Amino acid sequence: MKHITYIMLLFSALVFAQEDPVKQDSTIVHYMIIEGDSIPVTEVELDEVLMLPNLSFKDRDARIRYIILRRKTLKVYPYAKLAADRLETLQKRLDQLERKRDKKKYAKVIQKYIEDEFSAELKKLTKTEGQILVKLIHRQTGKTTFELIKELRSGWRAFWFNNTASLFNISLKKEFSPINEEEDYLIEDILQRAFQNMQLERQKPAFDIDFYACVNKWSQSEKKLNKAQQ
Repeated sequence: MKHITYIMLLFSALVFAQEDPVKQDSTIVHYMIIEGDSIPVTEVELDEVLMLPNLSFKDRDARIRYIILRRKTLKVYPYAKLAADRLETLQKRLDQLERKRDKKKYAKVIQKYIEDEFSAELKKLTKTEGQILVKLIHRQTGKTTFELIKELRSGWRAFWFNNTASLFNISLKKEFSPINEEEDYLIEDILQRAFQNMQLERQKPAFDIDFYACVNKWSQSEKKLNKAQQ
């Protein structure tokens, strides 16, 4: 399936209509008001809108599983978005610094801030919520939590965090792959619906995700499973 973009009519020509038709001057620059500013534009770029499939579940257990996953995903996504925002701010600031000493000093300040900001809240997460968060951090940053800790601290610290997390069945090396894992596909579906319903603030993933390819794959897999069970 191809992405479909809805084109909305922003202004009605009737507002400025005149009784007699007037030939338009191609040199005239048209203005539109955006948040109080007059901005000359020749075209308007709109955000792409995904046509989401209707939700259907093979049985009651699958429906309950989706509802629980949705609750957990909506809870932890803001943390993943915040991590991506902080890392982007860090990188921009580091690019402005010239001396290696200043970069190292600033990086330590941000590293401590991120850890302090997250530590209290993350302790409240269940192990399944923690694993979803690890996946979403990869979605938003393009790097696994293990890689981020390794960059921000050291390889040993990353190793230690990973071993500690593994005691709770959480792998910090886990990537987000909705085309390969059904749970990740369901998480992506939950996110897209939450973005459109404005439950969550949209933030583009760090890598391309072909949502329709995921829909096709997992819908076909479900059809095959249903046939095999008949």
